[in-house]
Amino acid sequence: MNLNTHDASLYLHKLEKLLPESHPNTEVVVIPNMLVLQSLSLQAKRHQMRLGAQNAYWRDEGAYTGEVSATMLRGIVDYILVGHSERRHIFGETDVEIRNKVQAVLRNGIIPILCVGETASERADGETKHVLHDQVVGGLANVTSDEIEGLVIAYEPVWAIGSGVFAKPADVKEAVTVIRHQISSLYGKEAAKKVRVLYGGSVDSGNAAEFLKTPGIDGLLIGGASLKGEEFAKIVEQADHQ
Repeated sequence: MNLNTHDASLYLHKLEKLLPESHPNTEVVVIPNMLVLQSLSLQAKRHQMRLGAQNAYWRDEGAYTGEVSATMLRGIVDYILVGHSERRHIFGETDVEIRNKVQAVLRNGIIPILCVGETASERADGETKHVLHDQVVGGLANVTSDEIEGLVIAYEPVWAIGSGVFAKPADVKEAVTVIRHQISSLYGKEAAKKVRVLYGGSVDSGNAAEFLKTPGIDGLLIGGASLKGEEFAKIVEQADHQ
C-alpha cells in the first residue's frame, strides 16, 4: 500500500529510464496498488515491463461491494498475486479462498503468482515441509494439468519478509525442492520443471545474485527494495546477466 497516483506515475517514468530498452533474458513485472493500475497501464512501455495486481476477488461479478475481480483486471494486468503472506496472515484468507482465486485468475486468462511460505513459529517447530505441502496442494486443488505450466509459485518465508533476516540459499533450495516435488506428485516431472518458482524475502541488490544462482529459482519477488527505482533496476540487471 504505497504511492498515490501521481507518485506512482513518477516512479514508473523514472524506472523506464533506468531499465534498458530490452532485457531479453528477464521478464520485469511491476505490481502496484489497485488504484493506479488503470493509469499505469496506459503509461507503461509493455516491451520493458508488464503489470500485475496485488489481489483479486474470486467471483467474476456481483454484489460484493468494494471488491475487484479478475474479470475487471483483464486487459490491464498480465499477473495477479494470490495468497500473499499478508493476505493470509493479516486478512485471514483461507486455502479455500486462495484456491478459488487461483481458479478465477486462470479462468480470466491471467497468470496467477501463488505465494507460499512458513511463519517463524512454523519454521521453529520443523513444520516448513508440511506448511508448503498444504499451501501448494490447497492452492492448486482446482488447477488442471493443462493450466499448471502457466502458473507461477513464489516461495516467501514469512519470517524473512521485511525483517532484514535473510534466508540462506541452502534453505531456499530445500523449500523449492519441496514445492517442485509436490507439483511433480500432482502433475508429473515435466510440469515440475516448467513451473516458474520465485523467491521473495528481504531481497535487495546485495543478495539478489546469490538467490538467482540457487538451483530451482527462476526469479525474484521483490518487496521494499522495489520502491527504490535505482535498487530495482540493479536487481533487474543482475537477473539479466544470470
